[in-house]
Amino acid sequence: MIEFLHTNLSYILSGISVGGQYALIAIGYTMVYGILRLINFAHGDVFMCAGLMMVYLSASVPLWAAVPLVILLTVLLGFLIERVAYKPLRSAPRMSVMISAIGVSYLLQNAALYFTGGLAKIYPMIPWLSNSITIWGATTKMVTLITPVLTIILVICLTAMIKYTKIGMAMRAVSKDFETSQLMGIRIDSVISITFIIGSFLASFGSFLYFTNYASVTPTSGAMPGLKCFVAAVFGGIGSIPGAVIGAFFIGICENIIKGLGWTTFSDAFTFVLLIIILLVKPTGLFGEKATDKV
Repeated sequence: MIEFLHTNLSYILSGISVGGQYALIAIGYTMVYGILRLINFAHGDVFMCAGLMMVYLSASVPLWAAVPLVILLTVLLGFLIERVAYKPLRSAPRMSVMISAIGVSYLLQNAALYFTGGLAKIYPMIPWLSNSITIWGATTKMVTLITPVLTIILVICLTAMIKYTKIGMAMRAVSKDFETSQLMGIRIDSVISITFIIGSFLASFGSFLYFTNYASVTPTSGAMPGLKCFVAAVFGGIGSIPGAVIGAFFIGICENIIKGLGWTTFSDAFTFVLLIIILLVKPTGLFGEKATDKV
């Protein structure tokens, strides 16, 4: 066992790092679903846009100014998507909202294609995060160690906010019963907007960490991570924040161990095989609650 850990330590560390990055994106999926019962397929592309914003802003302003600007613009993008693409369809059939989400996803990808010309953009090096470090003979970047710590801190803060603040209580109420919450005077639109803002905020941090490891950004950079984060949310129990985090770390570690074993071709396939298995065996996921229809 020790020999296996020593041989594959770089892959395990990378898996923990990628898992943390997936977790920050997966939380956005699970929070939106928990309140709106909507899979926001554009969320992975919001993450991609955060990466492109960093590329262009870092070329125009100092890095210390580019980072908060990226966070602010990503949050604004998430807010605008909710207001323009989802709010007008609040009372529409669920299928209409899902089609709108797919449309927003393709809109963001094509807008990125227009601005980049389809060329990969080199992500700027963030001081300290990009530094190399050696652990037990395995060389990795500092971001690999920072990612799980930062992810856990952000998740703890988010959980505390949902549990102990007024807006958190409103989120929990809306997720339990949308119509009754509205009748009780909860401002549904504000709660939903804040949910999208939080998801976009976490996605911006995920982009900093992810693209520091994978140093190029393309218009489709958000597609595969977005799908994997969706699978992580389903695996953990969509609507459950701890479930999304555990699912993300599990997928990140497993896919990197598969790469370490020399089966790189199958690392992406594993994620979707896992999705099929979890839907067959436990459709609600590890921590998901069984839905009950009200009569």
